[in-house]
Amino acid sequence: GYEVIGLFMRNWDIRDEQGLCSTDPDKEDAQFVCDRLKIPLYEVNFVKEYWNHVFSGFVRDYQRGIIPNPDILCNKYIKFGAFFDYAMEKFQPDAIATGHYARTSFGENLESVDPEKGAKLLKSKDEWKDQTFFLSQISQKALQKSIFPLGDKLKTDVKKYAAEIGLEKIAKKRESMGICFIGKRKFASFIEEYIVPQEGKFVHVETGEVLGHHEGVHHYTYGQNIRIPGMKCRFFVAEMDAKTQTIKAAPGTEHPSLYAETFFTGEPYWINRPPRELLQDQMCDMDFRFQKTCPVTPCTLTLSGGNTLIVSLPEPLRALSPGQFSVFYSGEECLGSARILRIGPSLYTLNYKKYQEEKSDIQGNDDNNSISIDNI
Repeated sequence: GYEVIGLFMRNWDIRDEQGLCSTDPDKEDAQFVCDRLKIPLYEVNFVKEYWNHVFSGFVRDYQRGIIPNPDILCNKYIKFGAFFDYAMEKFQPDAIATGHYARTSFGENLESVDPEKGAKLLKSKDEWKDQTFFLSQISQKALQKSIFPLGDKLKTDVKKYAAEIGLEKIAKKRESMGICFIGKRKFASFIEEYIVPQEGKFVHVETGEVLGHHEGVHHYTYGQNIRIPGMKCRFFVAEMDAKTQTIKAAPGTEHPSLYAETFFTGEPYWINRPPRELLQDQMCDMDFRFQKTCPVTPCTLTLSGGNTLIVSLPEPLRALSPGQFSVFYSGEECLGSARILRIGPSLYTLNYKKYQEEKSDIQGNDDNNSISIDNI
């Protein structure tokens, strides 16, 4: 066994309207667990680091109509960056243990790690709770010293065991779904504390007709349902331009302007080593997902200029979003990730002429019908 200590990090200290810090309940829970296990608890403050490396970029992205993923950056720069470095220097532990649902190629056998071969990040046994998506930028240095005790367990079993050892209070807690370390707040009102609203227009993606107005692109995400008063059909976000505050709206949830089959990323980060095919300037097949809740999907990578990637898909995907991370997998191994910079042409753009012909035929029969990707 190990001699264990607890270390709690405080990364956010802005108080809410009642004057309560959103992390106070988390600190109380950490203290409760450590008291129950009879281990000491220490606290460290990374508010400045979180603001500089995660939150400031998060706000800038939303101002530019880009949808970021702060949880991936929080793990990279804070949990397995500043926190990891602090813990290793302050306490000289053999390993850092976290509650992430993930596994490593060496399990808890730290002595089996070969520095030359490096460690691999693997999916957890509980596929529904797997968190390798959020760990896809973890450094090799941190991974080789990390233990994930929950990685080979099901969440239901973990909660059952926690209740058996007197931690029922923790086991019954609702799972956190908010932004990393900020807590559960209404996002629209929260983000307006940092971004000044700007009036913009909803424009029909086909005709250019102004459909309505909004208070800023930072309130919207790609593929999101838009409520436009007076409209007979439902519209969805197809494109956003932060400079003009224009949102192109697509009629219908399956409109081809919502789908694309290529996208372009920044320089990828590989947890262990780059795929051999890419090193040889060849195309490389693997799986990916761009949201934690999305299933893994086949893709083909092509190395582009400046070590960026062109990602091609066998089937078009809906609502691919700049700013999100494309996380790559080979079987159960999480290989790494790259930030999506821009999306390739939509199916609507690629098939514009055919789409217009299909639309004319449909409108001749029923003006209320709209085109979906099945018509393309």
